[in-house]
Amino acid sequence: MRIVTLAAAAAFVFAGGAAQAADSWTLAGAESKVAYGSIKKNVIGEGNHFTQVSGTVSAAGAVEVVIDLLSVETFVDIRNARMIEHVFGGGPTATLTAAIDMDALNALKPGDTTVVDVEGALAFGGETVDVFTDMFVARLGDDRVMVTTDEMIMLEADEIEINPAIDTLKQLADLPGITRVAPVTLRLVFNRDVKKAAAGAAAQPG
Repeated sequence: MRIVTLAAAAAFVFAGGAAQAADSWTLAGAESKVAYGSIKKNVIGEGNHFTQVSGTVSAAGAVEVVIDLLSVETFVDIRNARMIEHVFGGGPTATLTAAIDMDALNALKPGDTTVVDVEGALAFGGETVDVFTDMFVARLGDDRVMVTTDEMIMLEADEIEINPAIDTLKQLADLPGITRVAPVTLRLVFNRDVKKAAAGAAAQPG
């Protein structure tokens, strides 16, 4: 599954320019979004997303992004409840981890953009899945970066072993079919922990 490698791409730009003093970055949850699409009856497409996402990137390049699966929003209350009970019942969160070379893109300046190859791992429902994808990175400022999917990511249900859960949803909703592949898009905004970085710089001799 490639859904969460987006966060890994953000870490590549954190070493550039004035950001070199930073020792950590924090995900701006209110400005970030993890969304996916679903198709039922072969002709009805629906957009869904998670309202709670958090994450950090350490100075060493350790990335962790946590998606609160219980915050799923399908815009239908009963469907939200069924997703939480049957699809996300294996755990309340999905977690991305990745190890990043923080010097890889240190030349990226505010206003610059690039596309990078990233890889990581996703922990979901007791399973860990290797993840690979391309991400579009935009350096918004010395202390701010946005990373998005370069193209839609196609997520297969069997990659995270939720085919039985989809069968249950079909039965409960009396549907002839629900697709087993979902398009996924991500927008993650990270802010440098300025206060912490400033304190570290002030402690340096000379």
